[in-house]
Amino acid sequence: MLKINFFLTITLLLLCSCKIEKDQLNKWISYDESYEIKENMSYSLERMRYLRIQSKHTDKNSFFIPFQDALLNFSNEEYEKLKPLILEQNILKIQSNIQQGKLTYEKLCLFYLYRIYLFETNKDTYLNSIIALNPNVLINAKKKDQNRNKDINHPLYGMPILLKDNIDALPMSTTAGAAALRNNIPINDAFIVKQLRKKGALILGKVNLSEWAYYFCEGCPLGYSAIGGQTLNPYGRMKFETGGSSSGSAVSVAANFAIAAIGSETSGSILSPSGKNSVVGLKPTVGLVSRSGIIPISSTLDTAGPMTKNIIDNAILLNAIIGKDPKDSYSFSSKPIYYKGLDTVSLKGKRLGIFRKFEKDSLMKQVLIKLRKAGATIVSLVSPELKLTKFRKLLDIDMKYDLPEYFNNYASDQLPFDSIEDIIAFNNKDSILNAPYGQKIFSRIAKEKRNKEDFLKEKKLLMSTAKEYFNDIEKYDLEAIISIDNDTASFAAAAHFPALGVPMGYRKNGQPQNLTFIAPSKKEQTLLELGAVFERINHVRKLPLFYQ
Repeated sequence: MLKINFFLTITLLLLCSCKIEKDQLNKWISYDESYEIKENMSYSLERMRYLRIQSKHTDKNSFFIPFQDALLNFSNEEYEKLKPLILEQNILKIQSNIQQGKLTYEKLCLFYLYRIYLFETNKDTYLNSIIALNPNVLINAKKKDQNRNKDINHPLYGMPILLKDNIDALPMSTTAGAAALRNNIPINDAFIVKQLRKKGALILGKVNLSEWAYYFCEGCPLGYSAIGGQTLNPYGRMKFETGGSSSGSAVSVAANFAIAAIGSETSGSILSPSGKNSVVGLKPTVGLVSRSGIIPISSTLDTAGPMTKNIIDNAILLNAIIGKDPKDSYSFSSKPIYYKGLDTVSLKGKRLGIFRKFEKDSLMKQVLIKLRKAGATIVSLVSPELKLTKFRKLLDIDMKYDLPEYFNNYASDQLPFDSIEDIIAFNNKDSILNAPYGQKIFSRIAKEKRNKEDFLKEKKLLMSTAKEYFNDIEKYDLEAIISIDNDTASFAAAAHFPALGVPMGYRKNGQPQNLTFIAPSKKEQTLLELGAVFERINHVRKLPLFYQ
């Protein structure tokens, strides 16, 4: 495995102390990655044996063209001065700094653009987490400053947010990481993007993902897409997996490339990367957050959700994006998500369940001690012997019919695709470039003969089995069941139960790990309260070493 040596350390230190030349921006120059690929071929985890790291479809330099003058005039001295006001700070603290005149929304936005530029154009630090930047974001930030005292009063006002690139947001393309969709300028913003804009949020850009939300190739690396290349974990580049499919969302938040990000999950796609990148990720109840304008896998299980550095930001972001959408059949009206008062909640009298298989985990042992000390009752549970035998079949059938609906209702009018078969045919024209890991899942979906109506009875059985898996919540009067990362994600997904991942610590090798809380449907407020207490008693999140 590649090791960071003394000379790289010096290089990174110099990087953080250098200035951008005043006449031009330093260019990203693609390099021969064959030696890195060769070294990773001996990796014990087959999924990390990369065939490609850099994107062959995207020129990173194009990201920064709209901001060239602004970046050239933004000094490293100013960047360093702003660091303590922004890095690892929550939304309320940053808003306070702005109200006190220490910061502006324009400077906040420019700080993130500069930071992305510094790290993403350097061969030793790039993460491939950014897939596009909104060319209008600085203009919009200036307007936020001008209208600060006149506009709406929401904590998200003026806050730069990144979106997983399966979410429609003008004027950028929505690609799902696929070469076939590189020119997919949608006809409108996704419903949740409209919600963000209504609250005054700034859409900073799009982030990389496991192509087609990791339902495209089989056994391929997490975080790879043809458009974005291989997303890398800031806690260990080419050493640790990023998790997926919301890989870029988690990585960008971990590296402080934005205030927060939106990810999406069908089964584990928020929980997995959140755990592997030490960020807070919430997978809501299906229907709490609209899916219209989001490239689907499954209309039955898909949901978008917030990914943040801390609980308060997660609650604020969730508060902003909820809302009933008539275009989404699962969408429902809900009570507001409250972010005030989370610092006063307690675990006294709270009952949490844990399956015994997790109790022997070294980090979990430490966590359980802290939870009990804080007043929680921990109930040991036996894992139900249940299997979701038709889970993959449900995803196959849903995607076969849901993807054409996206093409017909939300995608660019100029997009020449109507089906999975069309995408397969496009990729086959240059499979090495467009699909180096194959497209086995898409090929299987194309052969699927059953329709949604034929599968309805099996779908209902699948979802009832998933709910049965969590029967102990009611039986033992539990607030939630705790797990690790995305271990029980498929059951939570099929049950339509929300789940919240919160940093629990780091393994001896430095790999992050999350504690996951799972609660019954529509109990997001409960999860956020539990997460807030846990974060307070076990505050372990730290910036990646070379991204400070």
